[in-house]
Amino acid sequence: MPRMIAALLLALPFCASALASTQYQHHSPYAGFEEREIKSLSHDDIEELRRGGGWGLALPAELNGMPGPAHLLELSDQIPLRDEQETAIEARFENMQIQAIEAGERLIEAERAIEKAFAERSLEKEGLRRLLAQAEEARAELRFVHLAAHLDTLPLLDDDQVARYNQLRGYASEEESPCDSVPEGHDPERYRQHIGCE
Repeated sequence: MPRMIAALLLALPFCASALASTQYQHHSPYAGFEEREIKSLSHDDIEELRRGGGWGLALPAELNGMPGPAHLLELSDQIPLRDEQETAIEARFENMQIQAIEAGERLIEAERAIEKAFAERSLEKEGLRRLLAQAEEARAELRFVHLAAHLDTLPLLDDDQVARYNQLRGYASEEESPCDSVPEGHDPERYRQHIGCE
């Protein structure tokens, strides 16, 4: 028993030292971000911007029932789209992507400029305000491009196709399913067949 007490007493300083060292180690949710080329953008963010991806900027349109061209083309057979609709939507998508890539590059460069200024410790408040304004202008333009594509695409679709799109994307509840609620003036059997209901 005395031997065990002595061993515990010897171990106490090491335990106290370990507790003291871990007490000041906090794991930040940003740990690892310091390795990024541009701290405010992940590698995936940069790739998404450079390919003209949506980056979640069109959610106000998408989640309010206004389909976007990219997902419409992915679901063209299930909606279904007519040939002339698909051609028109492809043109809108290509135009959107060209503009989005340009605006995305401007945003990347604006964020790179902010990064560089902080890394070099060469920034004052007025310079910061100017750099932020450039970044926000690029982001606003990018958001406009994506949201405007939804506005331009909606007039190409009929109500049934919009309803089917929202169902396929998982936005319609079971009660709102277009297969369950046939619009007034439509033949129920033909309507369900047209939008691909089982």
